[in-house]
Amino acid sequence: MGKKRVSRVGSYAISSAITDPNSFSCSTFNILAPIYKRLIHEDHACRESEIRAYWLDRNEGILDLLLCEKSSIICLQEFWVGNEELVNMYDTRLGDAGYINFKLARTNNRGDGLLTAVHKDYFRVIDDREFLFNDFGDRVAQLLHVEVIAPLTQCRNNNNVCQELVIVNTHLLFPHDSSMCLERLRQVYKILQSVEAYQKENNLSPLPIILCGDWNGSKRGHVYKFLRSQGFVSSYDTAHHYTDADAHKWVSHRNHRGNICGVDFIWLLNPNKYRKVLKTSWSDAVFGLFKYHVRRASLTEADAFAFLKADNDGDYITYSGFCEALRQLNFIGHPYGLSKAETKDLWLQADADGNGVVDYKEFQQRIWNPTRTEDDASLEGTQTQTQVMMGYTVKNAVLYPTEAERGMWPDDYSLSDHARLTVAFSPRLPC
Repeated sequence: MGKKRVSRVGSYAISSAITDPNSFSCSTFNILAPIYKRLIHEDHACRESEIRAYWLDRNEGILDLLLCEKSSIICLQEFWVGNEELVNMYDTRLGDAGYINFKLARTNNRGDGLLTAVHKDYFRVIDDREFLFNDFGDRVAQLLHVEVIAPLTQCRNNNNVCQELVIVNTHLLFPHDSSMCLERLRQVYKILQSVEAYQKENNLSPLPIILCGDWNGSKRGHVYKFLRSQGFVSSYDTAHHYTDADAHKWVSHRNHRGNICGVDFIWLLNPNKYRKVLKTSWSDAVFGLFKYHVRRASLTEADAFAFLKADNDGDYITYSGFCEALRQLNFIGHPYGLSKAETKDLWLQADADGNGVVDYKEFQQRIWNPTRTEDDASLEGTQTQTQVMMGYTVKNAVLYPTEAERGMWPDDYSLSDHARLTVAFSPRLPC
């Protein structure tokens, strides 16, 4: 079995393994925790966690793949933090290979969590933070603030260039039904709020940000659009020059329903980029979700306005009518719905002139088809005379197994129900 595993790794090894000292690579991989992997063993259903030989061999294969790849950054999801033997195996093998490891369990003793590893030959870890969402999905995220220490030749003679970046690893809630969409948006909002707060607390100029993980949503989803509105780009799609219309061309997951889809992303945000204010992006994303739901019910723009008006006879929307419409759509009124403060913030975003009601023009411009002014955008990154922020370009990106790059899922792939995504980055200095 070991020979077969190594053979497959070898035949699909990344041809773009990083040997260029001016580049680094990042891998993200949901490794399917043994407590979730279902098996039929001796004619009865069980979980892989019950059979040590099975989970041990599979995770040795995962480590073989990761160490063969030698990525500078490794972000794992569904890491079985509750098993001491498995944790020690990853700590030992990754540590011996030169990695510094950070682990974070999901809340409420779910058993799995995250592992983020950075190679000490490429990065010095300045700080690390743990974000606990405390939501009904018990989701978490890790942040590493690192300094690049690789010999970047372009930077050797420029002491004013800041070679720091932020790495985030996370695993979003699975969308079991449409009611989960709002919570998934909120999880991303919390991550971006936390990153923004971290940079402000530490008086940092905006840094390049790499978001890694299992996003449990495709390029067609609201999370994807939300991140795009904040200036992030999908590294894999950038490397392959794919547009939003090319969502079908690659996959990274075969889920428990047997569907194959592309849900694993490494997002990149460079400084010095205009983008929406975060709260504005959040409100637009929620209103986009509202629009999606009412259009699914075959309501037109005029119908949606009337729906928000509720029983009001005037040609405007009141706050009470607004809340009642959100309640009917399950946006509020349950544990994972909008809070009172969030609902009020949305209302303030919709009521542009602050007169306490939303007329049809405000409805069109703020809810149905949001249009913003320069006041609703910010310059992410300010170049100063003392420090120049460095950005990154996507050099290459690959999926393993490679069938996933053609939108197919190989039957003989057994390391996980996810593909491993690896992206190579090169520094991009301002002119």
